[in-house]
Amino acid sequence: MKVTWRDDRLRQVLSACITLGFAVGVFGISFGVSAVAAGATVAQTCAMSLLVFTGASQFSAVSVLGSGGSAASAFGGAALLAARNGVYGLAMAPHLGSGLGSRLVAAQLTIDESTAMALTQEDEHHRRAAFWVTGVSVYLFWNLGTLVGALLGQAIDPTVWGLDAAFPAAFVAMVWPLLRERRSALAALIGATVCLVLIPFTAVGVPILCATVGVLVGVPPQHRPIRRAAQGPA
Repeated sequence: MKVTWRDDRLRQVLSACITLGFAVGVFGISFGVSAVAAGATVAQTCAMSLLVFTGASQFSAVSVLGSGGSAASAFGGAALLAARNGVYGLAMAPHLGSGLGSRLVAAQLTIDESTAMALTQEDEHHRRAAFWVTGVSVYLFWNLGTLVGALLGQAIDPTVWGLDAAFPAAFVAMVWPLLRERRSALAALIGATVCLVLIPFTAVGVPILCATVGVLVGVPPQHRPIRRAAQGPA
């Protein structure tokens, strides 16, 4: 099937992808504010979004470090959260061509949003368009939002404006859509319970790291497709 820019379906897909990217940029502002409030510089904050580019992991690491946790705890939790992108990569690999250069770029852009938008398309042409446009849009808006948030967090006191609550609010917003499914809700409940139980007895960051045990319950059976994405490049 030949796809052109006059294709109404293609225009709808691209519009949805760009709109999603813009919406994710708002969460980038939250991350920028949270990172600076936790003690990171503007340059460090922007570098994290440019190089790591997985929202849930970034928020997790900043939360742990901002609370006084160790770098090992922050990295461990963030790495576990980011591991799901490897599964997304396996799902998207057959649809992204064989060129090494494009695959390297695609690896950076393989996140919840780009994977979900691609896999909801009915044919290969729209699937590829949805993946690339979503990935690039989210990357650009996320990093722009990060820069704005970092500058904003540096110029004002986040606690005075209530922006210190940006991280927990953004994180809840990211996971909320997933809680509509029983398996995801059970995974969240197990993780939250483990975290709350360990808080009085372990160092900062360890409860969050251990709470990722809930992921074992949240992994869907192999016969179920990846259907949903959290907000924020995760």
